[in-house]
Amino acid sequence: MTKPIHAIILAAGQGTRMKSALPKVLQPVGGKPMLVHVLETAAAAGVTTSHVVLGHSAEPVRAALAKWLSEVPRIAIQAQQLGTGHAVQQALPDVPDDAIAMILYGDVPLVSAETLRHLIDAVHDGLALVTVNLPNPRGYGRIIRDQAGRVVHIVEESDATAEQKQIHEINTGLIAAPAARLRHWLSQVRNDNAKGEYYLTDIVNLAVRDAVRVTTVAAASPREVEGVNDPLQLARAERTFQRIRAEHMARDGLFLADPARFDLRGTLRFGRDVHIDVGVVVEGEVELGDNVSIGPYVVLRNVKLGAGTRVDAYCVLDQAEAGRDNNIGPFARLRPGAKLADGVHIGNFVEIKKSSIGNGSKANHLAYIGDATVGARVNIGAGVITCNYDGANKHQTVIGDDAFIGTDSQLVAPVTIGDGAYIAAGSTIAKDALAGALTICRSRDHKSIPNWKKPKKK
Repeated sequence: MTKPIHAIILAAGQGTRMKSALPKVLQPVGGKPMLVHVLETAAAAGVTTSHVVLGHSAEPVRAALAKWLSEVPRIAIQAQQLGTGHAVQQALPDVPDDAIAMILYGDVPLVSAETLRHLIDAVHDGLALVTVNLPNPRGYGRIIRDQAGRVVHIVEESDATAEQKQIHEINTGLIAAPAARLRHWLSQVRNDNAKGEYYLTDIVNLAVRDAVRVTTVAAASPREVEGVNDPLQLARAERTFQRIRAEHMARDGLFLADPARFDLRGTLRFGRDVHIDVGVVVEGEVELGDNVSIGPYVVLRNVKLGAGTRVDAYCVLDQAEAGRDNNIGPFARLRPGAKLADGVHIGNFVEIKKSSIGNGSKANHLAYIGDATVGARVNIGAGVITCNYDGANKHQTVIGDDAFIGTDSQLVAPVTIGDGAYIAAGSTIAKDALAGALTICRSRDHKSIPNWKKPKKK
């Protein structure tokens, strides 16, 4: 019978070195809180139940987990910060004796599911540890072995002798053991050390005393098990995360101009022959069809682009959707609700918001289209704006197929431009324009209306 696996994730520290109002374990890596990364990795490794030990800022962390996860883990509170051994004891009452308990950390976000699976497999009814060799092990607990190479002790930096400090194999803190044995050992841990804390690592001495096998698992790399305590370490974790993701996607067929200059803060699905230039930031859920090309320094946030679409440099696409063979940018902005059909051209300094643009239509430069429905084969000239906001409410503009909107025209919504209508340059259109007709609305009159009342929201 397979034993249930319970993860106890320690996340109660104050995180003072981060110097941030945001709790440390909620600091993002790849656009996602570090603690959420750990929980998701634990689940991927086969963990059946997760317990998060919180202390400072427990409520914001609890609220964040409810937002990010469909199933919130069990929460234990460590009211006093009395060490890692004490923290684990706060969650152990909810862990059954027949389970394997695995200790993880909310500020170690890059540990892999593969390493955790190896850790679980190494328990064998004994004690298993993840270790790593560091060129500079300063600050970490050292692994002490006997002449036969067996682990006999872990000594913390503050308690280590000068000779022990020369050891390069360090304890990562990732531990797994049968819950019953872990409970027994922790009940015997004492705090007679330099910091007066209950060290989780003291269970190694107790396991050796009880003649219980202690097995070590080597981490794939030091970066995988590095803790994040300050903004510099957070930045390093971000770059490591991005490099891993970029290399994985490149092997899956994504053409990245430079994997070191690519940021994925969400999920990216892509077809064949998709090319992404340097400095691109992908956030949320993004889908790119076959032969999509993304230029340098583009932001894609919750975007879906059809096959053959090209996005040129410095565009921002946010909650937008485009069909096939569109040309977008450079310096274009698609805001939430922007929907482009096929063969659409959106040029430099054009902004589209909550509007649909029909097949083959063009707005090549310096235009604002908001709250509009634009038909097929429409030409929108430079400086055209839809005046959709009256100061209180938004109004709709409808532009029919094959219409031509001349340069520097203003379409004052609500207004409809008929099919094939031609709006002369510099016109201000406040009434519906007839289909197939030339509409000119220019005036030299200038007047102010006193006692005018501002519109109120409906």
